[in-house]
Amino acid sequence: MIARIWHGATPIEKSADYLGLMRDVALPDYRSTPGNRGAYVLHREDGGVAHFITLTFWDSEQAIADFAGDDVTLAKYYDFDGDYLLEKELRVTHHDLYDR
Repeated sequence: MIARIWHGATPIEKSADYLGLMRDVALPDYRSTPGNRGAYVLHREDGGVAHFITLTFWDSEQAIADFAGDDVTLAKYYDFDGDYLLEKELRVTHHDLYDR
């Protein structure tokens, strides 16, 4: 299994709205992709910035490509992201998941 991690940040005053969009749009999109085994959003506030980390689990690199495109290292963004994020980070990270 592969864990995929993305990071984004918004101003504090936009964090509640952005979290709602993550809950209502992004998480269902991740979870509806064949080969996705779970999708979660981690959230924390630090000073005037809210940080979001998506942690998703995938069966294979092909499942990730079906979700994010051929270059699986590129972050996938939604139309609304530009209205909230302080910057669009280009890349995500992938980690092999071992349970033993």
